[in-house]
Amino acid sequence: MTTDAFSIIAADWFAAARHPRFNRPYTELAYQPMLELLTYLRTNGFKTFIVSGGGIEFMRVITDRVYGIPPEQVVGSSGVTKFEIGPNGPPVLMKEPKIQFVDDGPGKPEGIDRFIGRRPIFAFGNSDGDWQMLQWTAAGSGTRFMGLVHHTDAAREYAYAKQQINTLDKALDEADAKGWMVVDMKNDWKEIFSFGSK
Repeated sequence: MTTDAFSIIAADWFAAARHPRFNRPYTELAYQPMLELLTYLRTNGFKTFIVSGGGIEFMRVITDRVYGIPPEQVVGSSGVTKFEIGPNGPPVLMKEPKIQFVDDGPGKPEGIDRFIGRRPIFAFGNSDGDWQMLQWTAAGSGTRFMGLVHHTDAAREYAYAKQQINTLDKALDEADAKGWMVVDMKNDWKEIFSFGSK
């Protein structure tokens, strides 16, 4: 399908889909403290990016509206696209059934270098898929900030145990050893979602 057709499908999904546990649109489930931090950083001269293992074409549909991050500041996993001109139509980009780039684990610093071209000075993650991005950030010169959100609130969100999906083991161990910031969702966040999950 064309990239335009995919964007329409993704936008329709975001408009209709509801999270099974919270019964809300996924666009309402951004973390309120994250939104506040992004606003604070931008107000103080930072340029903010999303660097995610999720599909870039899927995320870009909503990142500007939900996070205030425009599509060109989103790095994610991506498939191969191909430029084509149809027999009677305008040029299109076709999504091919091939993976081009996986933006997770060691792919995150590679994606940052490839698509942003600068090492971060401030990076936050929430799983071992972010570990190498935090290591890459920490290895830069000058003042750096590395942070992790630890999902510990089963009542208001989720509490991830070791060896589960979205594991946070190796990155958490390094954070403890090197003094990176670890945010405990249950104990440190008064609110989780903007709709009021107090």
